[in-house]
Amino acid sequence: MPFTVTKREKYAVWIAGGLIAAVIVSQVVISPLVDKRRQLNRQLAAQARALKEMHVFKAEYEGIKKRADAERAKMSGRSQGFTLFSFLDTLAGQVGLKDRIAYMKPSKTTVENSPYSMSVVETKLQSITMKQLTAYLYRIETSENVVRVKGLSISKSGKQDGTVDAVLMAETLDTR
Repeated sequence: MPFTVTKREKYAVWIAGGLIAAVIVSQVVISPLVDKRRQLNRQLAAQARALKEMHVFKAEYEGIKKRADAERAKMSGRSQGFTLFSFLDTLAGQVGLKDRIAYMKPSKTTVENSPYSMSVVETKLQSITMKQLTAYLYRIETSENVVRVKGLSISKSGKQDGTVDAVLMAETLDTR
């Protein structure tokens, strides 16, 4: 007996074959393309974040470079033979603190991989007013000689009311 297939069965076989082909095409072609697109979108987002971060770092670097160039220009504008010790001593005289200096201890260290050395002077001032100390600190910090106060210790003086003793550490970079 010959095998006969009805029209209805033929349609069912074609529909089943079409569904199987669609599933195969979906799994072999479409799904990998969608996954690849998702992966590329994630990579693109990560690269965009990295690019924004690089722009932030670039702006930060340019700001630091600009400040460093300005500091170098100020350092090159110092008088010939500038020393931190003599600068602080002169300022103390201008503010009227020269007779209040108990000691000034200079030190110098080299800065590795740099053409600069760090000069530090520890200064002890005795029986001074806060107004005198403030004037001295202001002149140090606002000078064009790139000098900074690194540390400051203030204690009440036992000699007079309203006076203090202060130990300050001032520093600057020098070219070697």
